[in-house]
Amino acid sequence: MQRNKYNILNESEIRANNQYNIGEISPFDVGIPLLDISDKNIEEVYYYRWHSFCSHIKETPLGYIITEFTPEVFWGGIYGSIACPIGHHMYEGRWLHNQKYLEDYARFWFKEGADPMTYSTWLSDSVYAICQVTGDFSLAETLYENLKENYTKWESRHQFRESDNLLYQVDDFDGMEFSASGNGCRPSINAYHYGDAVALSKIAGRLGKSEEKKFYELEAEKQKQRMDQLLWDNEASFYKNRKNGYWLCDVRELIGYLPWYFNMPDADKNEAWKFLNDENYFYAPYGPTTTERNHPEFMKQFPHVCLWNGPSWPFATSQTLTALGNFINQYDQDIMSKSDYFNWLKRYTNSQYETGENGEKKPYIDENLDPFTGEWLTRKNIINNGWDEFQRTRGRHYNHSSYCDLVLSGLAGVRARDDDTIEINPLFEENDLHYFCADGILYHNHSITVLWDKTGERYHKGAGLKVYIDGELVTESQSLQRIMI
Repeated sequence: MQRNKYNILNESEIRANNQYNIGEISPFDVGIPLLDISDKNIEEVYYYRWHSFCSHIKETPLGYIITEFTPEVFWGGIYGSIACPIGHHMYEGRWLHNQKYLEDYARFWFKEGADPMTYSTWLSDSVYAICQVTGDFSLAETLYENLKENYTKWESRHQFRESDNLLYQVDDFDGMEFSASGNGCRPSINAYHYGDAVALSKIAGRLGKSEEKKFYELEAEKQKQRMDQLLWDNEASFYKNRKNGYWLCDVRELIGYLPWYFNMPDADKNEAWKFLNDENYFYAPYGPTTTERNHPEFMKQFPHVCLWNGPSWPFATSQTLTALGNFINQYDQDIMSKSDYFNWLKRYTNSQYETGENGEKKPYIDENLDPFTGEWLTRKNIINNGWDEFQRTRGRHYNHSSYCDLVLSGLAGVRARDDDTIEINPLFEENDLHYFCADGILYHNHSITVLWDKTGERYHKGAGLKVYIDGELVTESQSLQRIMI
């Protein structure tokens, strides 16, 4: 099949209506799934984020990489590389039709001069996530020995005590400086380590390495047990940072949802999700907040513009939405619904705008924002310490989060799997959207279309949910439901 094969939507028309002067590489030339949706803000931000993502594709002597900042910053690695958002880059970019950029990027981190350990990240898991979409697992298999070495290095350099089996991290090198809980055995880095162990066990299994598969399965189980024993606060019903490795902090932070990013927790931890929609905890109109709102450290000012003690960060919001999508898909519960996912995606969408001098709002992404007003805090010189224009504008079109993946794996509901089953479970309710079409989703080398038309008047193919594979209608339903093909 041709990589730009669309079954329903008109690429030329969509391309003409969604042009952004950002970077030299057009996402339409790389190949992206097309989107048509009755919520036009989601549609607008979806295409903006693809343009923004592709503007960060950079050719280097070591192959293509994906950058975090458009300008190079002094704390970056070679060619402007930064390890912190690797996982977001992999999850987002896995839906591109042309996978050369992501494959180069994955291999880049194991070449001389690159360092994937400068910040916490979920490297093995995200490499495997690429393969789950493409259906070709050779990338993960080729990098298996490198990924094993990376996993071992994290334990040798960051394990707090061998008896605890937990990793310790400085919050700054978790990508979350000036957090309310600070340094310690944080749920973030430890959840990443669990996810990497699960991925390594699956890669080992594909390579026929049964003993190594069993070893990493046990590693994952051991990591889960220690997180449940030492990071779960039963009274607070939340995963927390173990401050300095010894005691649980008195604050709930958004990183407490990260174990669900990797489908780790058991059902007895479901109650943690009740705090997300609560204004006393994480809910805010441009949130979620990174720290619970009732804590004394919430939004406390420090002489720095990058604070993780309350402001809303796209990095954390997109992680939380991925975790929420997993929670709704994988757990039998009545705490969070498909409409909750849709409404949080809308809040996240509405936060990704800026107002120009003429008062017009345009799609935009930066570092952190005020969760109550939506104002980008890194655009506002809130501290008078002589920062120049470069420092204040460095985060323009900041590539430190995911969005398109949330639309495709969440809203469209294409759940990436290891096998040849196509699982689709759209995360919205029938009254949330009048119509929705994600077209040309390249999955396991097939072109998938997920179409919802409440009345049948938008696409003239009848009312309800329909799934096409390579242009052929393979299943349909009058209602939104999980589909297995």
